[in-house]
Amino acid sequence: MDLLTTLPGSLMEHFFPAGWDLKKIDACVDDDPKSITIRQKFWHPKFQPVPCDSIHDFDTLLGHEIALTIKQSRDAGEKLALILPVGPMGMYRWAVYFLTEWGVPCDHVFGFNMDEWSDAQGNTLPSTNPGAFQYAMEQAFYGPLGKLTVPKKQRNFALKKNLPTYADRIGELKSGGAKLGVIFGIGRVCHIAFWEPHFAAEYKTEAEWKQQSYRIGAKLHPLTVEQNAITSFKSRTTLVPAYANTIGPALFLSADKIIGGADGTLGRGMMWQGLSLWMTLRHGPSPWIPSSYMPTQPGRLFFLKELAGPLVAECN
Repeated sequence: MDLLTTLPGSLMEHFFPAGWDLKKIDACVDDDPKSITIRQKFWHPKFQPVPCDSIHDFDTLLGHEIALTIKQSRDAGEKLALILPVGPMGMYRWAVYFLTEWGVPCDHVFGFNMDEWSDAQGNTLPSTNPGAFQYAMEQAFYGPLGKLTVPKKQRNFALKKNLPTYADRIGELKSGGAKLGVIFGIGRVCHIAFWEPHFAAEYKTEAEWKQQSYRIGAKLHPLTVEQNAITSFKSRTTLVPAYANTIGPALFLSADKIIGGADGTLGRGMMWQGLSLWMTLRHGPSPWIPSSYMPTQPGRLFFLKELAGPLVAECN
C-alpha cells in the first residue's frame, strides 16, 4: 500500500504536475545509494556528480568550485557571466574565503540573480527586506568580498524591469567572448530557479519551451511554497509569496559550465530533496522535470551522500 495504489479519489490525485508519470519517477530510485553516480546515456561527457560526506564538505567544495571558476576566467582574460541562486547559500562564505585568500578581483564578473519573490504582477520586495534575494546576495557574497567585489553596475537582480533584459545582456557578453556559468539548486518539484514543471503545459513543443528566457510573476507550485516555508521561513507558510520572477530554460540551459548543489537534508534521517536528486540524475530530459536537463551540460553537481538514500519508509 503506497501513494500509487491509493491515489485514485484522494486529494493527491490532481496535485502533482500533469506530465508526471509517478511510476517512472519512482523507478528512478535505486535501492543502492552508491549507484546514483553511475553514468547515464543522457549525461554530458563532462558532467560529474560529486558526493559529499557532510554539509561542511558540501559548502567548502561548492564554494571552492565557484571561486575556482571565477579565478580561471580571470587568468584566461575572459569576462564571466554568472547566474546565481539564493539557495543553497553556505557555499558563498567559502567562495569569498578562497577569492580573498587568492586575492582575485571580481571586476570581470557579471552577476545575474536567477529569481526573486514577487506578487502576480512581478512587483518585488524592497532590497532592504531580509526576505529579498537581493538582500541575501549582498549580505552573503557581494558585501563580504570587500574591495575585490563585483562592481555594482555589474550586479543584476530579477526585478520586473531588469529581468527581461538578461537574455540580451548575457548574449552581448557571450558574443564578446565571455563564458556563462550557471549555479543552481534543485527544487522539490525539480524546478531550476523558479521555472516550475507545470509551465510545460503551456508550450506545444520542447523547442518552444526551451526558447523562454524569463517569466514575471510566475505562479509557484504548492510544494515549492512548502519547500521554502521549511527551508527559509522556519515553517511559517504564511510568509512565503505565491509568485516569483524567474529566468527560464533559454538561460539556464545555455551554460558553458554548471555548478549545482543539493543539500536538502533536515536531520534525524529526514530530507526533502532525495527523490528530486534521483529524478534529476535518472529520469532523462523532460520539460515537466526542468532539473532533468542539467546533467546534459558540462559541469558538476555536488550533493550530500545522505540524499541518495536508501529512500525507504522510516518512522522518526
